Amino acid sequence: MAEPIAQRLAKAAGHVDGIYNRLVLLVAPSGLGKTQALREFCEASGAPLVNVNLELSLRMLEMTTRQRTLRLPVLFSEVLREHDGDVIGLDNLEIVFDRGLQQDPLRLLQSASRNRTLVATWNGQVSGGKLTYADIGHPEYRSYELDGVQVVSMAGDEVHHADATI
Repeated sequence: MAEPIAQRLAKAAGHVDGIYNRLVLLVAPSGLGKTQALREFCEASGAPLVNVNLELSLRMLEMTTRQRTLRLPVLFSEVLREHDGDVIGLDNLEIVFDRGLQQDPLRLLQSASRNRTLVATWNGQVSGGKLTYADIGHPEYRSYELDGVQVVSMAGDEVHHADATI
């Protein structure tokens, strides 16, 4: 019997404790239950769950596009500071992938994960040593090398660690 995703997330979160970027990504295509799995993890661990789209969009309502681009990293940090705990769950990250905001979503998450563990959903897949977001041809498509990224994939039973795949 496969280990529940929430338990795999807990193990992965424990694995990143003490390393430079304390980021765990729960990776699967849209509609496969990432939000529910993250919710279960947060409930079991006592971690707050943050809807990133909602929090950032509320803060950017009155800003120009240029202001949004420049302030997004600061606003993201403010959102995280408003939540207590050493671990935070992040869901609905689509806003940080908006090409108009000119951000590197993975680097934004890695930078924010230096002082606390972030467990975030990621709409994409892991394949061939690559982490992708969206499908090829989609305007928000991104592809990253898997090096240094802690991933729990819902598409398979693998957990990809920063230093190994188990």
